[in-house]
Amino acid sequence: MKLQCDFCWRHCLLGEGQRGVCSVRENQGGVLVTRSYGELVALSVDPVEKKPLYHFLPFTRTLSLAMFGCNLSCTFCQNHQISQIEYEGEISYRPVDA
Repeated sequence: MKLQCDFCWRHCLLGEGQRGVCSVRENQGGVLVTRSYGELVALSVDPVEKKPLYHFLPFTRTLSLAMFGCNLSCTFCQNHQISQIEYEGEISYRPVDA
């Protein structure tokens, strides 16, 4: 059974065992599994000047966190090693029926 992911604008159509472009969602037995749920690959407190925010609260700190996976794969990405990492842990997300 194929499932359509609704995580991003790509709406990947996933057959059994297939992962989306971002490598975050996977079809496992007809269940859409979120492989990165609760799994951080980076966590730090950074100066706001490190972020792409021009003149926004200068000299303050920001909390930066990252999970693996991205649906873009930009060659110029400053976080390419983090966003494109292959992660093999799996945590299942099953929506509650209303």
